[in-house]
Amino acid sequence: MRLRLSAIENFMLNPIDTQQQVFNHLIGSAQFTEYGKKYGFEKIDSIAGFKQQVPINDYDTLKPYINRILEGEQNLLWPSPINWFAKSSGTTSDKSKFIPISKESLDDNHYKGGKDVLTMYLNQFPDSKVMSGKCLTIGGSHQINQLNGDSFFGDLSAVMLQNMPLYAQIIRTPDLSIALMDEWEEKIEKMARVTMQENVTYIAGVPTWTIVLIKRILEISGAKYINEVWPDLELYIHGGVSFKPYRKQFEAFIPSPDMHYLETYNASEGFFAAQDDIEADGMLLFLNHGIYYEFMPMEEYGSDNPRTLSLKEVELGKNYALVLNTNCGLWRYLVGDTIQFTSRSPFRIKVSGRLKHFINAFGEEVIVDNSDHAVAEASRITGAVVNDYTAAPVYMTGESNGAHEWIIEFEHLPCPLDVFTAEMDKALQKVNSDYEAKRHKNIALRMPIVHRMPKDGFKKWLKDRGKLGGQHKVPRLSNDRTFLEQMLPYTE
Repeated sequence: MRLRLSAIENFMLNPIDTQQQVFNHLIGSAQFTEYGKKYGFEKIDSIAGFKQQVPINDYDTLKPYINRILEGEQNLLWPSPINWFAKSSGTTSDKSKFIPISKESLDDNHYKGGKDVLTMYLNQFPDSKVMSGKCLTIGGSHQINQLNGDSFFGDLSAVMLQNMPLYAQIIRTPDLSIALMDEWEEKIEKMARVTMQENVTYIAGVPTWTIVLIKRILEISGAKYINEVWPDLELYIHGGVSFKPYRKQFEAFIPSPDMHYLETYNASEGFFAAQDDIEADGMLLFLNHGIYYEFMPMEEYGSDNPRTLSLKEVELGKNYALVLNTNCGLWRYLVGDTIQFTSRSPFRIKVSGRLKHFINAFGEEVIVDNSDHAVAEASRITGAVVNDYTAAPVYMTGESNGAHEWIIEFEHLPCPLDVFTAEMDKALQKVNSDYEAKRHKNIALRMPIVHRMPKDGFKKWLKDRGKLGGQHKVPRLSNDRTFLEQMLPYTE
């Protein structure tokens, strides 16, 4: 892994050239695919020409090609055989997406990204003993399923586990028979009983399910802190959702000054970024991992011919929709996430939200990054610990102005709910001037309405909809009331 350090430093020092090389390789590799022939990849000699010839895509526009690959056709989007698919069910949709996974995307993106995370960590902490034990991986909940004689699908984590080299299997826990279980509650129970016997030095997984597992291990073992069970635990690698609302709980479970937290940005479509500096705000964008990036200014989203920017054109603190060109054949693919740059030297980013996860019913433009900050700040001031939350608009009526309606599940609430609500509202006004303007003298928005969700209430809501598992998350923000109305009967 240390051998990767020079390659990481190279793309940090030469980001524009590196991305140009990746672009040239992708276009050259795919020029004789059906998609490449349709859009004249063979004649493309510049990034500007590529943008003129190739349209912006989402899953629905590429779906006809993907469906044909699912049926066994090849050389449509990418030249090498596509025999694996990452099944991704969106946070709020019942529809499944099947993301093509090529050998190149596994080797040069997902696995390389995972190794680089540890490389950057070891570079910061050269005396670390993280490799002396095992990695506890909390993966998805879908086993590998066979489509036909040659094709298979499952959660990205399941696909990666199934294709992982032997050395990587040796340093992780639990074994595949447990890691790939479908029934999530039984899986947590078995994971707890098996992994508490191992020497776990680092954990990788989404915070919600990691907390569930830690609680169960503490119940079984009778330990007060998880580092009594795993004394050599030193690193938690997290991603998928903001860690801000969960940090306090983790620090309560692991009261060790030697415990480190490292954020990653990894999705079915690719491994995009990870923290190269635990103290820095933002994650290092992976620039030589088989993906050429474009960045769509938010004002362009929804237009007929949206403009996208390259790395050299981006500005700090602005919201961009992430557009991908990948070594599994996703061309000018709108992944659905919004990001902001926190640094240009090197290029570091943070995930600010989802294109469809926001509240803008009154021009307030509240994004998930805003709401995560407000919840974290209110928790800091009041001493509360939040497990999860969701929010949606309350529309104006003839008698009253609008509001935001929240459902929050607390692990601990040492103050009256209205005190927490007031602090959250204040924090949201500080971080979002549009929200502040709408809240001024209650002109458009009155004080937020907050309901308390009982413990495990969100888990029950997910379970009742057949969505209990690592791939499914509670939608933090919605611009309509569909999900909030479904959840209200579960509140106290």
